Amino acid sequence: MMRWYAVYTHNRMEKWARANLWERGFDVYLPQYLKRRRHARRTDWISSPLFPRYLFVRANLEEGARRAVRTARGVVDMVAFGDSPAALSDGVIEELRAREDDAGLVSMDSVASHYDVGEKLRINHGPFADQYGFFGGLDDKNRVLLLLDLLGRQVQVRLGAADVCR
Repeated sequence: MMRWYAVYTHNRMEKWARANLWERGFDVYLPQYLKRRRHARRTDWISSPLFPRYLFVRANLEEGARRAVRTARGVVDMVAFGDSPAALSDGVIEELRAREDDAGLVSMDSVASHYDVGEKLRINHGPFADQYGFFGGLDDKNRVLLLLDLLGRQVQVRLGAADVCR
């Protein structure tokens, strides 16, 4: 019976492991998203694994495919509980694929992406609760960047999307 399994890869070797497993005839899924990268005063967007060091492979382990998966270059091991690899439900993979856009990237749409830069927002939780700040965008981990006026100067704070509202 064909099932989906999570595979643990070497650091930054997800794409290489995917290629090696695909060459061995497996159905492989590596969900990716657009990540903001800053380097040398330059910002650009790159596709990056949604789950660093993990990918998914569909295999029938009863036919001895476990060894073929584990020995593929770039693969450390299969995610397992005890001695048996942990099978995922098909719904998990379907849910991730349903969130992909036309380019095959998983959409990281969040509540915070609906705010406009400069919009005044209220903080709901934490030490700055009931304070107001101005929306400055999202960081690469999809946290809200908020500019607060504290002690006569503007300070940037990072908050979860659920911690702010209009």
